[in-house]
Amino acid sequence: MDPVSVLGAQVAERVKPFGNGRRYVEARERARALAWLVDCFVVVLGVVIGIVALLLVDHQVGLDSATAGLVMFGLPFGVPLLYGVFYGNGRALGAVLAGTQLVRLKDGGRVGFWAPWAMLARIVLLPLLIIAYWMASYAGFGSSLDGKIVRVSLDIDASQRLWAAELAAETRSTR
Repeated sequence: MDPVSVLGAQVAERVKPFGNGRRYVEARERARALAWLVDCFVVVLGVVIGIVALLLVDHQVGLDSATAGLVMFGLPFGVPLLYGVFYGNGRALGAVLAGTQLVRLKDGGRVGFWAPWAMLARIVLLPLLIIAYWMASYAGFGSSLDGKIVRVSLDIDASQRLWAAELAAETRSTR
């Protein structure tokens, strides 16, 4: 089955295989960036709400500075983890708006239990890694990032069309 005839030439260029051989359509960079921006906005909004709540509690109860500092330090890490709890199917608010889904690269399965950590990595650690990479490359420390990609964003609509066409072709060939 030729993906170009089902998806068109531009979309067919984004067809990639999972580790198990099943094919999917990778999400466009623009869609991945939109999903990331929306998720960042949600996390920043959550952190701001957390800070306002902390200030209100501090005003009412009078927290000591160590407790307030610990909460302030924990908010940027705790909010993405909490938001990631709702991300187990790979579709947080950003992915829903962008029409993408984060799945495991080895088989296209759900992110599941690791979703909170994936959200923390996407929202907090990835920007820090990009900044460190950028600074290291300008400081002359090389520009190689070695890492193993374990998750990928797929284009839900195009992937479903591809899978339906593959299923139809498989059904025709077994008759």
